[in-house]
Amino acid sequence: QVQLAESGGGLVQAGGSLRLSCAASGRTFGRYVMGWFRQAPGKEREFVAAISWVGKSSYYADSVKGRFTISRDNAKKTVALQMSSLKPEDTAVYYCAADSGRLQVGQTIQDYDYWGQGTQVTVSS
Repeated sequence: QVQLAESGGGLVQAGGSLRLSCAASGRTFGRYVMGWFRQAPGKEREFVAAISWVGKSSYYADSVKGRFTISRDNAKKTVALQMSSLKPEDTAVYYCAADSGRLQVGQTIQDYDYWGQGTQVTVSS
């Protein structure tokens, strides 16, 4: 079993920055693909970013490319999402997710086995 706990959400003005963090349990964190998704009110959950086992490969949704950066620290069992140049449309609940069964980095909800409870990010205009 893997437990994920997000932190770092909050209220920020447009153009500002936030750093989300996700702490994971589990002995083999270094073999989980990790991802971030988000869900805005009235919308479906969508892919934001994902990172491979040792962090050599990362992938981003077009809407956040160049503004968000995903990183991981396998020794600390954490994954982070650094968000810059935030826009009101980035407002959503952000979820950390883990895929314990694959080497390939997935970008769909179905690729991930474990989910955190989410953290709210609100960007004011």
